Amino acid sequence: MTSENRPASWLDSDTFRQIVAGTPLISIDLIVRNEQGQVLLGQRLNRPAQGYWFVPGGRVRKDERLDEAFIRLTQEELGVQLVLSDARFLGPFEHFYNDNFSGSDFSTHYVVLGYEMTLNTDDLSQLPAEQHGAYRWFDVASLLQSEVVHSHTKLYFLHRT
Repeated sequence: MTSENRPASWLDSDTFRQIVAGTPLISIDLIVRNEQGQVLLGQRLNRPAQGYWFVPGGRVRKDERLDEAFIRLTQEELGVQLVLSDARFLGPFEHFYNDNFSGSDFSTHYVVLGYEMTLNTDDLSQLPAEQHGAYRWFDVASLLQSEVVHSHTKLYFLHRT
């Protein structure tokens, strides 16, 4: 995304680097299941977690209410606007990475709010491709065993009934 078509609420790269280097970020992860109970994962294009299969999601912006962030993120990440009442809150999670969006010279720390929902879509090719190069449905047992699914994604399914 170029600076010309970037939302006004986005920070320039240098300012964002300082923030990521010095403070945790707040984000929402979308744990999306289909009617068969499979989980939607996308293969990450960007750091952190680049190359791994991960649940969709994204950062909450400054002055953005959680319900507004949820609507925006479902549109940006899933191509459909959902509201918080469409999901079940799983709780807060912490994600720590050794790298950051711009390299590996400092770490990234996220405080993540996990939300689970059901969404049925057969045509994964229509999902947004800005953050994920490919999508696929995983059954929980397979994603827990996979070396290409990120450990932070696996945490959503460990110790749950």
